[in-house]
Amino acid sequence: MKVAIVGASGAVGQEFLRILAEREFPMDDLVLFGSERSAGRRYTYLGKEYEVKLLRHNDDFKDIGIAFTSAGAGTSQEFAETITRHGTVMIDNSSAFRMDGDVPLVVPEVNAADALVRPRGIIANPNCTTIMMVVVLNPIEQLSHIRRVHVASYQSASGAGAAAMKELEQQYRELVETGEVKTVEKFPHQLAYNVIPQIDRMTPNDYTKEEMKMFSETRKIMHSEVRVSATCVRVSSLRSHSEAVWLETERPLTVEQVREALKAAPGIRLEDDPQDYVYPMPLESAGKDDVYVGRVRKDLADDNGLTLWLTGDQIRKGAALNAVQIAEYLIESGSVK
Repeated sequence: MKVAIVGASGAVGQEFLRILAEREFPMDDLVLFGSERSAGRRYTYLGKEYEVKLLRHNDDFKDIGIAFTSAGAGTSQEFAETITRHGTVMIDNSSAFRMDGDVPLVVPEVNAADALVRPRGIIANPNCTTIMMVVVLNPIEQLSHIRRVHVASYQSASGAGAAAMKELEQQYRELVETGEVKTVEKFPHQLAYNVIPQIDRMTPNDYTKEEMKMFSETRKIMHSEVRVSATCVRVSSLRSHSEAVWLETERPLTVEQVREALKAAPGIRLEDDPQDYVYPMPLESAGKDDVYVGRVRKDLADDNGLTLWLTGDQIRKGAALNAVQIAEYLIESGSVK
């Protein structure tokens, strides 16, 4: 089977290469695609060099079984028909198709089987903050239905891409060298030594698109009417997102019940001994596959409530790894050519 990466030069595209190699993904050949800016670049995968091809409307995807696309919503929308025309499964990392009724939105630990029904040949990868949260919510949902969730996210610069990470580093250099930040391009305000309570554009209800994604995507993935209210904040860490989550279940759960469920769940690492300063932090989860969870405790404001803290690498589990896990599930299920 041939595999393609569309957007191979971006932060997520590069993470695809690392994860496919680490997990020894079963494929016979690899094809890399990119824009005019990145076409011609060369990358090494398992000792072999591959040149990035220009993404065009032609038959380049005719013999490709799975295409991982991470080149932005506009590119995904423009090239979806070209990519899927000959039966290629398109696993898309953009926001282009997530809420389309005929496109499954999949987190394998939660709703893997949804990936088997894909009328358009497209499977959508959810938003990074949603992915990490539902991985943690799912084992709790199995104990008692979750009615509502409040979440505050603390999202690193890497969520805005490789250029945003470089901008944050540049801002700190400028502060050290001149005492003043001169480079503000990827964010609406200076991020260094700051937090910005806005991720993506504002919608008419004064929630951002990122916050509304967490509301809508969680319901679709979990097949639930759970109500989610989010405040998404950009913080000046370089990599890995964190989230403070408050949830209310139909019946009260004990902290011990929840800890045991989280400990046994796939894709989760429980680090929860706060009396000895043991809890997850972004520095720890960066570069790791699992979603780290800690600070599990009863909500003092809600008898049926719990609150917890999670952190995870949004380029890995929040993007590339989740897509690769979807592909692995399709192969195991015999659901790809």
